[in-house]
Amino acid sequence: MLAADLDEYLGAAKASNLPGEVVAVVSPHAGYFYSGRVAGMAFSAVRDLQPEVIAVLSPMHQPYGADFLTSGHAAYQTPLGNIPVDAGLVASLADRMLHDHGLNLVPVVHDQEHSLEIELPFLQRIYHHPYTLLPLMIHGQSPDRCRKAGSALFEVLRGHRSLVVISTDLSHYRPQSEAQMLDASMLDAILRLDIDGVAAAEANGSGYACGSGALMTGMHYSSLCGCTRGILLGYETSAASSGNYSAVVGYGAVALVKEK
Repeated sequence: MLAADLDEYLGAAKASNLPGEVVAVVSPHAGYFYSGRVAGMAFSAVRDLQPEVIAVLSPMHQPYGADFLTSGHAAYQTPLGNIPVDAGLVASLADRMLHDHGLNLVPVVHDQEHSLEIELPFLQRIYHHPYTLLPLMIHGQSPDRCRKAGSALFEVLRGHRSLVVISTDLSHYRPQSEAQMLDASMLDAILRLDIDGVAAAEANGSGYACGSGALMTGMHYSSLCGCTRGILLGYETSAASSGNYSAVVGYGAVALVKEK
């Protein structure tokens, strides 16, 4: 049932004629009933890649006392099988973050964070070759610290065939018309790879993303890889599935592209 649902979301996505190499994608992390169509648009755009390591950047919604966290487990298990965590790259990232930037990467086990895990079944449906996972959950929202984490990630992944998945939803529980305005503002900053714009939208209330730390980290990483812009692949709110327009959640799919 899960595989069939994911295949339906992926199959419904329109073909994306992107002008270069996709370095990272932004995908929502709500229940598949609500955000599966938009997530399918993101993952459909990268299904022809052959990454050997996939870094998934997500928020940490739980009240952990650290800005940057990773999994202390050897693998993630979903109904579709296991994805091994790349312990070597996790250790390298922790070393880079600490010694180059003064940031601690804290391993956690038995956490209840869903925003990273919900992206994994999509990866399992589009990729059938061996790959490993580099999980990074971000609780803090400091642009400076996120830039440092993005720099460390760039150094660690340099030389690897890699893909970065950035997990975030947009505005939460606003009327449809208000949500669309807030989401347009946040998406504009994402498409321009404007890290300070993402932070400012959060600070002044003109836009919202629960994964803003993941966004800023992934955007800086993508800029270091040579990306110059993002391309909007799709946008919806939860109203498209629920029919409730009075309190919606926004979902966007974006490809961050290194143009030819």
